[in-house]
Amino acid sequence: MTDLATRATPARPGALRRAAPALLGYAAVRALGLVVLAVWSAARGKSAYTLLTARWDALWYVRVAELGYGYEVRLPNGDVHSNLAFFPLLPWLERLGATMTPLSYADAGFVVSLLASLAAAWGIFAVADHVYGRRAGVCAVLLWAVLPVGIVQSMAYSESLFTALAAWSLYAVLTGRWVTAGGLALLAGLTRPVGLAVVAAVWAAGIAAFLRSAGTGALARSGDTPAGARGGVTVALGMLLAPLGAAGYVLWVGHHTGKGPLGYLDVQAGWRNGFDGGYAFARFVAEKFTSFPSALAGLGLIAGVGLVVWLYVVCVRQRQPLPLLVYAGVVTALALCASSYFGSKPRLLLPAFPLLLPLALALARLRTSRSALVAGGVAVASAVYGAFWLNGSGPP
Repeated sequence: MTDLATRATPARPGALRRAAPALLGYAAVRALGLVVLAVWSAARGKSAYTLLTARWDALWYVRVAELGYGYEVRLPNGDVHSNLAFFPLLPWLERLGATMTPLSYADAGFVVSLLASLAAAWGIFAVADHVYGRRAGVCAVLLWAVLPVGIVQSMAYSESLFTALAAWSLYAVLTGRWVTAGGLALLAGLTRPVGLAVVAAVWAAGIAAFLRSAGTGALARSGDTPAGARGGVTVALGMLLAPLGAAGYVLWVGHHTGKGPLGYLDVQAGWRNGFDGGYAFARFVAEKFTSFPSALAGLGLIAGVGLVVWLYVVCVRQRQPLPLLVYAGVVTALALCASSYFGSKPRLLLPAFPLLLPLALALARLRTSRSALVAGGVAVASAVYGAFWLNGSGPP
């Protein structure tokens, strides 16, 4: 990553105006998805709003917001599902919204998700615009919106909130705003376990900045000056802030459960979730080839994983800035190598937006009419799939 990529840069005038096409396009795609979901759900006698706010993780977050931590479900097989597995920032915001407005906890979660999804779209645009230009930024946002599991961005889940914090933290790193980057990484670490990816990105960029300064002698030459000392202090402060959110919650869980620093791992084990290097997922895929119909699903899974890996390789070849590569790599590794909830993997990959930048560059090279046609067609397919998925078994 070049010095230009990490030194402080002034904010561009009219930042919201510059991002407006991306945000309007994003809002249009998400509105289409919600309309299709409402029509599909009504045809099946279901409530689209209930599907968005009172299913799976959304129920657990509401329970934390309403009753606090300590609730658990003991299954017949001996597994213990504890709400300590869910990080606290989203339920805190749900409680705040329910306290300050007439909204219920579920309503507040839905509003937080909608606002956070717009903030995430803006953050993705800011990152892509900074690295590749405005047109690529718009395309990156549209691609994130039309992902097959894009409907999750409108659910009372934590993916949109986390992606917003991660994207803006990465943008702060790229523009040399280290304290802001560290503070946002701290909040991301209070949102999801994968906040580790944002921490890793901030630390990788900070270490690289110190190594570059040491290698050029800039640190030694500027150390006696207020500006030079201040620069080094802000980098260090950002790095120190970054892990405090995730570390604080994990240590609190360990204290709360009486199991020490590794107590959170025991909580995850109760959900049969852990990190096994992808062994369980590989077995899950292999089992699909035991019969013909399921073999097609197995081929689809292999193709999907291959696509994700290929996109990351392209990101490396295109020399994306170091923090983006580290962030996307950690998110991808944690998603693919988790040992449980295989149906959740597409959702777990949702925050890995830097993987979309090669596709955004390709889409940006097309004529506007052609790129709009491609994005529109994929948006319709994504809306239909999201409605089908949410009215079926997904998303866990």
